[in-house]
Order: sequence, then C-alpha cells, then structure tokens
Amino acid sequence: MKRDFTGYRGKALSLLISSDAEIGSLVEVTSGETKYEGVLMPRYELSDDEHIVIKLQNGYNIGIRIGPQTKIQRMGAGERPTYRQPPVPEPRLDLPRVAILSTGGTIASRVDYRTGAVRPALTAGDLHAVVPELSEMAAVRAEILFSILSENMTPEHWSELAQKIAQIIEEGIDGIVVTHGTDTLGYTAAAMSFALQETPVPVILVGAQRSSDRPSSDAATNLLAAVKMATGPIAEVLVAMHEGFEDNSILIHRGTKVRKCHTSRRDAFKSINTRPLARVREGKIEILVDESKRRDPTRKLALKDKFDPRVALIKTYPGMDPKVIDFYVEEDFKGIIFEGTGLGHLPERCFPSIRKAISAGIIVGMTSQCIGGRIGMTVYDTGMDLLSMGVIPLGDMLPETATVKLMWVLGQTKTSEEAKRLLSENLVGEIAERSVAWEDSTDEVGL
Repeated sequence: MKRDFTGYRGKALSLLISSDAEIGSLVEVTSGETKYEGVLMPRYELSDDEHIVIKLQNGYNIGIRIGPQTKIQRMGAGERPTYRQPPVPEPRLDLPRVAILSTGGTIASRVDYRTGAVRPALTAGDLHAVVPELSEMAAVRAEILFSILSENMTPEHWSELAQKIAQIIEEGIDGIVVTHGTDTLGYTAAAMSFALQETPVPVILVGAQRSSDRPSSDAATNLLAAVKMATGPIAEVLVAMHEGFEDNSILIHRGTKVRKCHTSRRDAFKSINTRPLARVREGKIEILVDESKRRDPTRKLALKDKFDPRVALIKTYPGMDPKVIDFYVEEDFKGIIFEGTGLGHLPERCFPSIRKAISAGIIVGMTSQCIGGRIGMTVYDTGMDLLSMGVIPLGDMLPETATVKLMWVLGQTKTSEEAKRLLSENLVGEIAERSVAWEDSTDEVGL
C-alpha cells in the first residue's frame, strides 16, 4: 500500500521514508536534547523541505526544523487527520426556534492540508453538531445558503440572503443567525440592515477569526452568543464577535456601525462612534445601550432587497490621479463614495473630475478615512468648495456602510433627488445625531 507523505519533499521526505513513518503515524522527534511526541501531520503543497509538522497531545501543531542530528522514530499508528461530523442533537420543541444560515467563511471552515489555507467546508449542520450546547439554548434548524469566502460576496448574494431571511421570518421563527466570513461581514451586516427594515425578530451575523478545527478557535463561543442573542429582546440586524482575549464575553454591535479593526485578533470588531448595544457573558444578555428596537412579533417586516452594484468606493491619498474618477464616469457608474481625509477633503486637482461626475448625474457622497469623528465640510475652503459642487456630507457614516447604502438607495429609486434624500437621512442607525466623545470612545475603536 502506498504511504502518505502529503506536502513533504526533499530532506523532510527522505527522513520520513527512512523512519517508516507516514501521515497519521505517532512519532517521537528528537531535535538536539529535546524530544517531541505527536501525530505526523500533512503540510501544504508550497511548503519548504526543512520542517516536519506534528500535532501534540494538547491539540496544537508545531513545526520542527530538520537538522543534522534530527531523528524520527515511529511509535505506532496515530489518528489520521480527518473530519468526522458528530451526530446532530435532537431539537427541543419547548425552546425558542432559531434558524442558522451558513454563507461560508472561517466560522464554517477547516484547514485544507493540500494548500495549508482555510477553506469553506463545514455546513450549518456541522456547526450545530460540533456545538452541542446549542441544543440546550434553542431548537435550531440549520441550512447552508452559500459556501463562499466573504471576499466573493456580491450585492446579488445580499439580495438572495435578504429574501431567504424574509421567508424564514414569514414562517414564524424566533430569531435568525447568519454565519459569515469576517473580512466583509461589516458590508453584509449593513446590507441586511437596509434590506430587512422593521424586522420583528433579531437577525445576528457572526463570524470567527480562527477556524473550527483549531484549539484557539472562537467559532463555538461566538456562535453560542449569537444564538443566545437571537432569542433575546433586540430586534435589529446585529453582529456578535469577541470582546477581548477571554472566551466568556461577546459584544453585540449594530450592523451599520461596526468595523473589523484587526486582521487576526479574536476581538477584531469594534463599534465605531457609538457603543455596542449589548454583551453576552457566560450565557446571559446584558443590555448596554437602551436605544434599540425591541422584539415585536406583530411588526411587519419591510423587505427592500434591491441593490445597484454600480457604486465605487474611492480612497483619497496624496497625489491621487483624477483619472480614477473619470473611469467611473465613463463606465456609467451611478454613485461614488469618497473616503476623504480628515473632515472630508479631496485634492483640488480632482475638482474638475468631480464636477464632471456630478454633471453626469452621478451621486457623490463624502465620508472620512478617520476612524473616529464625523464629516465637517464647512470648516475649510476645500470642504465648502466640494459642498458647492454637490458632494453630499454623510456625517459619521462608515465608508463601507455608505457604499452599501448608496447601492441600496439606487436600488430603491430612479429619482436623483429622492436618492440624495435617502442617502442623507438616518434610516437604521447608520448616522448618529452626535458622535461619542473621543476620550470615551477610544477603547471601543481599539486605539
């Protein structure tokens, strides 16, 4: 029978062949005066030939560099790294009914040992099966809607997701959880906030920074908190993610005011220019801000699921070429959101192109690339000039939320004046009447 050496080559492969070990073997590796014992793991296809990887008894993988004195001894047959789904617990009909919709992402992923990358692999049913505590919290129905990484999410996916959620709400569910990749979770949360107005039940988006098969995964704790919140009192589109380094505290953010602020930390998500609405700690909901819509089964959902993808988000930077703006005019885009500097500024060299865009009927909105604070375009001449051209100031709206909102606005109306009015109006908490004082908000934005 052919032995399995997935991902190994060169020196590493030769050492494994001579030791009679293969993937899944229990091995003892001697490196200098240190000995390691664990199960030999596969490596990804682009890895070097200087290391071998074993899984220790505590569940962590370590890489060991091969040196002249490195020795490998096969101790026996270990457990080959495979995924086996546990049985799904029987639902309890006396508990609140929660639907889990899986769209992919790290919370619904595992490591692909061919590439060493994380790929969408687990279904929503898998999530329920590997977190059996869910069965004590709610009667969960789970299904997979998409199986994609979040960078591949499009406005078409948003529309399909909103329609599916509306269908489930119409069937009489008590709450909905959507598992989603973290990279564009903020965009989808904003999209659902606009598409699912007046939701009678909670809609909670949740992700994970670390995949479900890692010991440090935040998938289970985030999911448990999301399901708990789906049975709770706040009926809005919300995001549930870790508060800090501890496992027992998950913050609940409004879907239009949350941003991913770190690439890999479990507490990457922060409420910007506002406070989180709630916290789930050790299975209990703590309301932090009493400014939210509450659950009301008699309230009628307003499904507004149309988006026009012809909107660009342009970041301002020194020396930017105005031809970037001209490109979107020539390509018949209908809206542009600028992520301006400071209070909402752009280089003066871009002014002719902005006038051209507005003259062509393109709606142009201004946000700030600063994390805290709000647009103030009446302070300096540059802002006043942009206002006089017709650029729309968008308060403290996040650039990504503004981009999604303009796509949504253009999907609701063909009238330019109505579109401008809707873009400027606070509809679902995307624009705060006043921003949280900077000295009080730095902890919340992670600075």
